[in-house]
Amino acid sequence: MIIGNVIGEVYSTINHPFYDGKKLLMVETTGFSGQPDGDYVIAIDYAQAGVGDRVLILDEGNGARQVVDDSTAPLRSVIVGVVDHVEIGA
Repeated sequence: MIIGNVIGEVYSTINHPFYDGKKLLMVETTGFSGQPDGDYVIAIDYAQAGVGDRVLILDEGNGARQVVDDSTAPLRSVIVGVVDHVEIGA
């Protein structure tokens, strides 16, 4: 699982039919503290997230295909939740 901040939407004119009607978001990955780590992920949105939201991403192909209930889906990353608060315990 990855935590990150949604920084934009991704649009395509030509894509695999699986992506028709699905929202793709660009997410800048962060640590638990919220500091960007210099990487990004493009993920399908299954949590109704938007630009500026902090999100939880499942970044593993087989698990992502289970979320979308399609064993042949050509994807790796899916947004599974919007993060309200992160509390780091000692």
